[in-house]
Amino acid sequence: MDVEVVRSSKRRKTISAHQVREDLLRVSIPASLTKAEEEHWVGEMMKRFAKRAAADRIDLFERARQLADQHGFPHPSSVRWVDNQHARWGSCTPSDGSIRLSSRMVGFPRWVIDSVLVHELAHLVEHAHTPRFHSLCARYPLTERATGYLLAKGFEGD
Repeated sequence: MDVEVVRSSKRRKTISAHQVREDLLRVSIPASLTKAEEEHWVGEMMKRFAKRAAADRIDLFERARQLADQHGFPHPSSVRWVDNQHARWGSCTPSDGSIRLSSRMVGFPRWVIDSVLVHELAHLVEHAHTPRFHSLCARYPLTERATGYLLAKGFEGD
């Protein structure tokens, strides 16, 4: 992907980027940034946009519906990636059926993401992490393996 850097004397602190075309990323930075700072932020924005593109390739809602059907869970009302989860891999609001997955998992193996989806789907049935909840999670055959993977990635357990 090509990058176009736009320096602005009006910008003081903020750095932003947007995809102008499929092959062009425009990064706007303060004019006062050094060349090294520019290179850092261009690299950072390219990583963010690559991550976002990878996330868009997975239809989380459809995958959650398939897993719900396979393992006997109710369907969620919504499933989406979020960038603000730093202490957990996923969360669920049982009252409205919404599931959120940490965007830190973009690029993880599909079976790991599936395991986290099953974990959150189980919350639609059992809200707390009770023995019943864990038996619901165990319906997914790779739960234990995925938990090990997440532990290695820095998962903060229950």
